[in-house]
Amino acid sequence: MKLEEALRLSFGLNDDYQIHPASLNSEAGQGKALGLSGIVVSKNPNETKHLQMVHIQYEDTDFSGFVYHANYLKFAERGRSNLLRLAGVTHTQLLALEPQLAFVVSHMDMDFVRPAHIDDVLLVETCFTQIKGARLVAEQRISLDGEPVWQADVLAACVDLQGRPKRMPSDMADKLKAVEGDSFLQRRGK
Repeated sequence: MKLEEALRLSFGLNDDYQIHPASLNSEAGQGKALGLSGIVVSKNPNETKHLQMVHIQYEDTDFSGFVYHANYLKFAERGRSNLLRLAGVTHTQLLALEPQLAFVVSHMDMDFVRPAHIDDVLLVETCFTQIKGARLVAEQRISLDGEPVWQADVLAACVDLQGRPKRMPSDMADKLKAVEGDSFLQRRGK
């Protein structure tokens, strides 16, 4: 079975979705670890987003059996980091620059829509909606069986290690713009 066929099967994607070449790039780790970093897909050039599955383990839950609220932030971080990686931007590369750079979340507006439980398999969707200067704007949704569980608008900034905002290097911004997409979140009460 070809890698693309295996990813389609794993993520339940029909032919309406195109798998972004970054997802098939062995340099991003896909060739060695099928789908562990998730995949980047699009229905058209403006609907590009990253998909990643998370199987809820006992350690992810609280005493009630619900997913502990802070763990959604961890799942979202994995989605953002893996989209960066698949776009060709790694944290190691950022630290190798002069000056050394990193991304930090400067603002997050989130909704906890409904609880998830142990053994649920959640889908984490991430879309970079704006890459400009030092700003990286993302939308993220975590869903179960197509229904939202958690969602967030995220503003991240590229900073040096003293915490000062720094414009992203143009080659890095170009890589991220290649996976940029339009807004996809459904907001409650709007």
